[in-house]
Amino acid sequence: MSRRVVLGSGRAAAAAGLFILAVLVVLVVQWVRPRAAVPATGGSPATGGSPATGGSPATADSYANAREAMVRDQIETRGVADASVLAAMRRAPRHEFVLPEYLSQAYADHPLPIGYGQTISQPYIVALMSESLQIQPGDRVLEIGTGSGYQAAVLAEMGADVYTVEIVPELADQAAKRLPGLGYRNVWVLQADGYYGWEEHAPYDAIIVTAAPDHLPQPLPLQLRGGGRLIVPIGPQGAVQTLWLFEKQGDELLASNLGPVSFVPLTGEGH
Repeated sequence: MSRRVVLGSGRAAAAAGLFILAVLVVLVVQWVRPRAAVPATGGSPATGGSPATGGSPATADSYANAREAMVRDQIETRGVADASVLAAMRRAPRHEFVLPEYLSQAYADHPLPIGYGQTISQPYIVALMSESLQIQPGDRVLEIGTGSGYQAAVLAEMGADVYTVEIVPELADQAAKRLPGLGYRNVWVLQADGYYGWEEHAPYDAIIVTAAPDHLPQPLPLQLRGGGRLIVPIGPQGAVQTLWLFEKQGDELLASNLGPVSFVPLTGEGH
């Protein structure tokens, strides 16, 4: 299902927000492919604009077989087919992004707590959202909700330059240290309210939001280049939300419903 939303400021932007809310109220959710309703990591910042150097820490380790099984059994079987996404998730060391007490579940088919009320998303959801953005090497991507940094690592593995914003200071700081420690040199972390995006580095080829607002944050489409894609879960806190993919075409957004999900809420003064 697709809808068009006219972009703009003032009344036009407000109308866009009202449209999204209206769609969420009346929408009869249809599955495009099998997927589970799970929370996504709510981000967390690291340092105000410090590069979390990204590269590719694709080294052999004791978790290589677990990653391969994760991709084969949880992701490919659900229909994710983008070769760059599958390769990135085979390389990104998910076990480095979970708390020690959950290490044995690092590659399990569900989200995990990372502290401060946030989670690291189910692997399939990470893959689905990454594939939907159609990332190309060299693309500039804005992520709202750094969390543990795992989603940013996957995007970096795909060759993107990732600008990620986290509102929880502790998580931001951890991610800013963790990502460069793993060799990622194409990720920059900002501790801030993600509702407002990161205008300094706009326009972006793609924007991914890994926490759920109750409406489309108005600053984000304005920071998206023409032809770019924005993926975001929208809906009320504590209830099932809808994962929306927006494609910017001139002054309009073409909205596509990707199905029901359950994310932690987007927080901050802007929201």
